[in-house]
Amino acid sequence: MRPVLVTGGSGQVGSALKRLTLDDFELVTPDRTELDLADPDAIAAMVGSRPWAAVINAAAYTAVDKAEGDVVSAWKINALAPAAFAAASHAAGIPLIHVSTDYVFDGASAAPYVEDDPVGPIGVYGASKEGGEQAVRTANPHHIILRTAWVVSPDGANFIKTMLRLGADRPELRVVGDQHGCPTAAEDIARTLIVLLRAATGDAPLWGTYHFVNGGEATWHELAEAVFARAATHGRPQPRVAAITTADYPTPARRPANSRLSTARIERDFGVVPRPWRTAIDGIVDQLLSKEREGA
Repeated sequence: MRPVLVTGGSGQVGSALKRLTLDDFELVTPDRTELDLADPDAIAAMVGSRPWAAVINAAAYTAVDKAEGDVVSAWKINALAPAAFAAASHAAGIPLIHVSTDYVFDGASAAPYVEDDPVGPIGVYGASKEGGEQAVRTANPHHIILRTAWVVSPDGANFIKTMLRLGADRPELRVVGDQHGCPTAAEDIARTLIVLLRAATGDAPLWGTYHFVNGGEATWHELAEAVFARAATHGRPQPRVAAITTADYPTPARRPANSRLSTARIERDFGVVPRPWRTAIDGIVDQLLSKEREGA
Protein backbone atom coordinates (compact mmCIF):
# COMPACT_ATOMS: atom_id res chain seq x y z
CA MET A 1 0.00 0.00 0.00
CA ARG A 2 1.16 3.52 -0.73
CA PRO A 3 1.82 5.67 2.37
CA VAL A 4 0.00 8.97 2.80
CA LEU A 5 0.96 11.53 5.44
CA VAL A 6 -2.17 12.75 7.27
CA THR A 7 -2.17 15.58 9.80
CA GLY A 8 -4.85 16.29 12.38
CA GLY A 9 -5.30 12.65 13.32
CA SER A 10 -6.88 13.54 16.66
CA GLY A 11 -9.46 15.89 15.14
CA GLN A 12 -12.91 15.02 13.85
CA VAL A 13 -11.90 14.51 10.21
CA GLY A 14 -8.62 12.83 11.13
CA SER A 15 -10.40 10.43 13.47
CA ALA A 16 -12.86 9.57 10.71
CA LEU A 17 -10.00 8.97 8.27
CA LYS A 18 -8.32 6.58 10.71
CA ARG A 19 -11.49 4.48 10.89
CA LEU A 20 -11.55 3.88 7.13
CA THR A 21 -10.40 0.53 5.79
CA LEU A 22 -8.38 1.03 2.61
CA ASP A 23 -6.65 -1.51 0.39
CA ASP A 24 -4.61 0.96 -1.67
CA PHE A 25 -3.26 3.51 0.83
CA GLU A 26 -1.69 3.41 4.27
CA LEU A 27 -2.77 6.53 6.17
CA VAL A 28 -0.01 7.59 8.56
CA THR A 29 -1.15 10.04 11.26
CA PRO A 30 1.71 11.28 13.44
CA ASP A 31 0.66 12.80 16.76
CA ARG A 32 1.87 16.07 18.25
CA THR A 33 4.87 14.42 19.88
CA GLU A 34 6.00 13.15 16.48
CA LEU A 35 5.27 16.28 14.44
CA ASP A 36 5.19 19.87 15.69
CA LEU A 37 2.98 21.78 13.27
CA ALA A 38 4.41 25.07 14.51
CA ASP A 39 7.88 24.05 13.31
CA PRO A 40 8.42 24.39 9.53
CA ASP A 41 11.70 22.47 9.72
CA ALA A 42 9.95 19.55 11.43
CA ILE A 43 7.30 19.59 8.71
CA ALA A 44 9.92 19.55 5.97
CA ALA A 45 11.73 16.69 7.68
CA MET A 46 8.55 14.64 8.04
CA VAL A 47 7.55 15.14 4.39
CA GLY A 48 11.08 14.14 3.35
CA SER A 49 11.24 11.11 5.64
CA ARG A 50 9.39 8.64 3.40
CA PRO A 51 8.33 8.28 -0.23
CA TRP A 52 4.81 9.51 0.49
CA ALA A 53 2.17 9.28 -2.24
CA ALA A 54 0.54 12.50 -1.01
CA VAL A 55 -0.08 14.69 2.01
CA ILE A 56 -3.55 15.32 3.48
CA ASN A 57 -3.52 18.33 5.79
CA ALA A 58 -6.58 18.01 8.02
CA ALA A 59 -5.02 19.80 10.98
CA ALA A 60 -6.25 23.21 12.04
CA TYR A 61 -6.51 25.65 14.91
CA THR A 62 -10.31 25.52 15.20
CA ALA A 63 -10.98 27.39 18.46
CA VAL A 64 -12.75 30.24 16.67
CA ASP A 65 -13.33 32.47 19.68
CA LYS A 66 -9.94 31.78 21.30
CA ALA A 67 -8.22 32.69 18.04
CA GLU A 68 -9.33 36.31 18.41
CA GLY A 69 -6.85 36.67 21.28
CA ASP A 70 -4.33 34.08 20.09
CA VAL A 71 -3.52 35.41 16.66
CA VAL A 72 0.03 34.12 16.39
CA SER A 73 -0.87 30.52 17.25
CA ALA A 74 -3.83 30.52 14.87
CA TRP A 75 -1.68 31.81 12.00
CA LYS A 76 1.13 29.36 12.75
CA ILE A 77 -1.15 26.34 12.46
CA ASN A 78 -3.65 27.57 9.87
CA ALA A 79 -1.36 29.49 7.50
CA LEU A 80 2.35 28.86 8.12
CA ALA A 81 2.01 25.08 8.55
CA PRO A 82 0.10 24.71 5.25
CA ALA A 83 2.79 26.88 3.63
CA ALA A 84 5.46 24.51 4.92
CA PHE A 85 3.52 21.43 3.79
CA ALA A 86 2.95 22.97 0.36
CA ALA A 87 6.62 23.84 -0.11
CA ALA A 88 7.83 20.46 1.14
CA SER A 89 5.33 18.44 -0.85
CA HIS A 90 6.15 20.39 -4.00
CA ALA A 91 9.84 19.73 -3.44
CA ALA A 92 9.03 16.02 -3.04
CA GLY A 93 6.94 16.03 -6.23
CA ILE A 94 3.74 14.89 -4.49
CA PRO A 95 0.24 16.41 -4.26
CA LEU A 96 -1.19 18.19 -1.23
CA ILE A 97 -4.84 17.94 -0.22
CA HIS A 98 -5.72 20.70 2.23
CA VAL A 99 -8.91 21.02 4.28
CA SER A 100 -10.33 24.54 4.63
CA THR A 101 -13.52 26.23 5.78
CA ASP A 102 -16.58 28.31 5.01
CA TYR A 103 -15.14 30.99 7.33
CA VAL A 104 -13.04 32.35 4.45
CA PHE A 105 -16.28 34.03 3.34
CA ASP A 106 -17.97 36.94 5.10
CA GLY A 107 -21.42 35.33 5.09
CA ALA A 108 -23.13 38.31 3.47
CA SER A 109 -24.20 36.49 0.31
CA ALA A 110 -27.83 35.49 -0.08
CA ALA A 111 -26.88 32.36 -2.04
CA PRO A 112 -24.70 29.32 -1.33
CA TYR A 113 -21.07 30.16 -1.96
CA VAL A 114 -19.31 28.74 -5.01
CA GLU A 115 -15.58 28.19 -5.15
CA ASP A 116 -14.82 31.32 -7.18
CA ASP A 117 -16.76 33.75 -5.00
CA PRO A 118 -14.60 36.49 -3.45
CA VAL A 119 -13.33 35.66 0.02
CA GLY A 120 -13.65 38.10 2.90
CA PRO A 121 -13.03 36.54 6.33
CA ILE A 122 -14.45 38.46 9.29
CA GLY A 123 -12.30 37.03 12.08
CA VAL A 124 -8.86 35.70 12.91
CA TYR A 125 -9.77 32.06 12.33
CA GLY A 126 -11.17 32.70 8.85
CA ALA A 127 -8.33 35.04 7.93
CA SER A 128 -5.71 32.50 9.01
CA LYS A 129 -7.44 29.74 7.04
CA GLU A 130 -7.56 31.98 3.97
CA GLY A 131 -3.85 32.61 4.48
CA GLY A 132 -3.34 28.86 4.44
CA GLU A 133 -5.26 28.54 1.19
CA GLN A 134 -3.14 31.21 -0.48
CA ALA A 135 0.04 29.55 0.75
CA VAL A 136 -1.03 26.20 -0.69
CA ARG A 137 -1.99 27.73 -4.04
CA THR A 138 1.29 29.60 -4.42
CA ALA A 139 3.68 26.91 -3.16
CA ASN A 140 2.38 23.70 -4.76
CA PRO A 141 0.44 23.79 -8.04
CA HIS A 142 -0.49 20.14 -7.52
CA HIS A 143 -3.04 20.77 -4.78
CA ILE A 144 -6.68 20.32 -3.92
CA ILE A 145 -8.26 22.60 -1.34
CA LEU A 146 -11.46 21.18 0.14
CA ARG A 147 -13.66 23.68 1.96
CA THR A 148 -16.29 22.33 4.31
CA ALA A 149 -18.52 23.62 7.12
CA TRP A 150 -20.36 22.86 10.36
CA VAL A 151 -18.44 19.64 10.99
CA VAL A 152 -20.00 17.13 13.41
CA SER A 153 -19.14 13.58 14.41
CA PRO A 154 -19.02 11.16 17.35
CA ASP A 155 -15.50 12.48 18.12
CA GLY A 156 -14.10 15.56 19.79
CA ALA A 157 -16.11 18.64 20.71
CA ASN A 158 -18.92 19.64 18.38
CA PHE A 159 -22.47 20.98 18.29
CA ILE A 160 -24.25 17.62 18.43
CA LYS A 161 -22.36 16.47 21.51
CA THR A 162 -22.94 19.81 23.20
CA MET A 163 -26.68 19.66 22.52
CA LEU A 164 -26.98 16.11 23.85
CA ARG A 165 -25.08 17.05 27.00
CA LEU A 166 -27.11 20.19 27.69
CA GLY A 167 -30.41 18.62 26.68
CA ALA A 168 -30.00 15.78 29.16
CA ASP A 169 -30.91 17.99 32.11
CA ARG A 170 -32.35 21.25 30.78
CA PRO A 171 -36.03 21.60 29.86
CA GLU A 172 -35.32 24.49 27.48
CA LEU A 173 -32.37 25.62 25.38
CA ARG A 174 -31.80 28.86 23.46
CA VAL A 175 -30.09 28.32 20.10
CA VAL A 176 -29.18 30.78 17.35
CA GLY A 177 -31.71 30.69 14.52
CA ASP A 178 -30.40 33.31 12.07
CA GLN A 179 -27.16 31.67 10.92
CA HIS A 180 -27.57 29.35 7.95
CA GLY A 181 -25.25 26.53 6.96
CA CYS A 182 -24.84 22.91 5.97
CA PRO A 183 -24.26 20.43 8.81
CA THR A 184 -21.63 17.96 7.63
CA ALA A 185 -20.50 14.61 9.01
CA ALA A 186 -16.74 14.17 9.41
CA GLU A 187 -17.17 10.62 8.09
CA ASP A 188 -18.47 11.97 4.79
CA ILE A 189 -15.62 14.49 4.57
CA ALA A 190 -13.14 11.66 5.16
CA ARG A 191 -14.63 9.53 2.40
CA THR A 192 -14.58 12.51 0.05
CA LEU A 193 -10.91 13.12 0.85
CA ILE A 194 -10.15 9.55 -0.22
CA VAL A 195 -11.95 10.15 -3.53
CA LEU A 196 -9.78 13.24 -4.02
CA LEU A 197 -6.65 11.35 -2.96
CA ARG A 198 -7.22 8.63 -5.52
CA ALA A 199 -7.82 11.22 -8.21
CA ALA A 200 -4.78 13.28 -7.22
CA THR A 201 -2.51 10.24 -7.39
CA GLY A 202 -4.13 8.85 -10.55
CA ASP A 203 -3.50 9.30 -14.24
CA ALA A 204 -5.66 12.40 -14.84
CA PRO A 205 -5.63 14.54 -11.69
CA LEU A 206 -7.74 17.67 -11.31
CA TRP A 207 -6.37 20.50 -9.18
CA GLY A 208 -8.00 23.47 -7.51
CA THR A 209 -10.58 24.39 -4.88
CA TYR A 210 -13.73 22.41 -4.12
CA HIS A 211 -16.60 22.54 -1.66
CA PHE A 212 -18.07 19.57 0.18
CA VAL A 213 -20.94 19.64 2.68
CA ASN A 214 -23.88 17.36 3.32
CA GLY A 215 -27.02 18.01 1.31
CA GLY A 216 -29.58 20.60 2.35
CA GLU A 217 -29.28 23.49 4.76
CA ALA A 218 -30.27 24.41 8.30
CA THR A 219 -29.91 26.94 11.06
CA TRP A 220 -28.29 25.96 14.35
CA HIS A 221 -31.80 26.00 15.82
CA GLU A 222 -33.06 23.56 13.19
CA LEU A 223 -30.02 21.35 13.70
CA ALA A 224 -30.65 21.28 17.45
CA GLU A 225 -34.28 20.30 16.92
CA ALA A 226 -33.20 17.49 14.58
CA VAL A 227 -30.70 16.21 17.15
CA PHE A 228 -33.32 16.12 19.91
CA ALA A 229 -35.93 14.53 17.65
CA ARG A 230 -33.53 11.69 16.89
CA ALA A 231 -32.43 11.43 20.52
CA ALA A 232 -36.07 11.06 21.54
CA THR A 233 -36.22 7.78 19.61
CA HIS A 234 -33.60 6.53 22.08
CA GLY A 235 -35.74 7.56 25.04
CA ARG A 236 -33.88 10.81 25.71
CA PRO A 237 -35.81 13.88 26.93
CA GLN A 238 -36.77 16.36 24.24
CA PRO A 239 -36.24 19.89 25.55
CA ARG A 240 -37.93 22.91 24.06
CA VAL A 241 -35.57 24.76 21.71
CA ALA A 242 -36.13 28.51 21.51
CA ALA A 243 -34.72 30.35 18.51
CA ILE A 244 -32.63 33.42 19.31
CA THR A 245 -30.67 35.88 17.17
CA THR A 246 -26.93 36.18 16.81
CA ALA A 247 -27.18 39.47 18.70
CA ASP A 248 -28.74 37.59 21.63
CA TYR A 249 -25.64 35.36 21.88
CA PRO A 250 -22.54 37.57 21.56
CA THR A 251 -19.20 35.80 21.05
CA PRO A 252 -15.63 37.11 20.73
CA ALA A 253 -15.56 36.11 17.05
CA ARG A 254 -18.23 37.04 14.54
CA ARG A 255 -19.86 34.13 12.70
CA PRO A 256 -20.89 34.24 9.03
CA ALA A 257 -24.67 34.58 8.74
CA ASN A 258 -24.53 32.42 5.61
CA SER A 259 -22.17 29.44 5.64
CA ARG A 260 -23.89 27.51 2.86
CA LEU A 261 -21.53 26.03 0.27
CA SER A 262 -22.45 24.83 -3.22
CA THR A 263 -21.22 21.33 -4.05
CA ALA A 264 -22.01 21.48 -7.78
CA ARG A 265 -18.33 21.50 -8.81
CA ILE A 266 -17.26 18.45 -6.80
CA GLU A 267 -20.36 16.58 -7.98
CA ARG A 268 -19.49 17.40 -11.61
CA ASP A 269 -15.75 16.73 -11.47
CA PHE A 270 -15.56 13.78 -9.07
CA GLY A 271 -19.07 12.32 -8.96
CA VAL A 272 -19.33 13.00 -5.22
CA VAL A 273 -23.02 13.33 -4.33
CA PRO A 274 -23.52 14.41 -0.70
CA ARG A 275 -26.12 12.58 1.35
CA PRO A 276 -28.75 14.69 3.20
CA TRP A 277 -27.52 16.26 6.43
CA ARG A 278 -30.48 14.84 8.38
CA THR A 279 -29.45 11.30 7.45
CA ALA A 280 -25.87 12.01 8.51
CA ILE A 281 -26.93 13.61 11.80
CA ASP A 282 -29.28 10.74 12.65
CA GLY A 283 -26.39 8.32 12.27
CA ILE A 284 -24.13 10.34 14.57
CA VAL A 285 -26.80 10.63 17.27
CA ASP A 286 -27.43 6.88 17.01
CA GLN A 287 -23.71 6.16 17.46
CA LEU A 288 -23.33 8.46 20.44
CA LEU A 289 -26.38 7.21 22.31
CA SER A 290 -25.64 3.58 21.55
CA LYS A 291 -22.17 4.05 23.05
CA GLU A 292 -23.76 5.77 26.03
CA ARG A 293 -26.05 2.79 26.66
CA GLU A 294 -23.18 0.33 26.29
CA GLY A 295 -21.13 2.26 28.81
CA ALA A 296 -23.95 2.61 31.33
